[in-house]
Amino acid sequence: QVQLVESGGGLVQAGGSLRLTCQVSGHTLSDYVVGWFRQAPGKERAFVGSISRRGGTYYPYSMKGRFTISRDDAKNTVYLQMNSLKPEDTAVYYCSAGGSNSAFEKDYNYWGQGTQVTVSS
Repeated sequence: QVQLVESGGGLVQAGGSLRLTCQVSGHTLSDYVVGWFRQAPGKERAFVGSISRRGGTYYPYSMKGRFTISRDDAKNTVYLQMNSLKPEDTAVYYCSAGGSNSAFEKDYNYWGQGTQVTVSS
């Protein structure tokens, strides 16, 4: 059973940075594509970005330039570096693992419990 645990969330002022960590256990990380999603209050869960098995990254246009995903397969860990944070980035952030480098939730089989990120103005 693959398990994912996110950490690193918290409260940060606008313009600040946070690095979220997704620790994977129960299987080799290198077998999976890992995606990050977020869900703001009252909104649907939205795609933040993903990283392929070979380290190629994919971001929606709105995330490009501020968010960076990286992976360390030796540590079974994926990171989401978030810079120049804005209040509208406030959300619960989830990491997920699957077989396709996709922006769609249905393509990810395993999910973490989420970590809260709050950006104050």
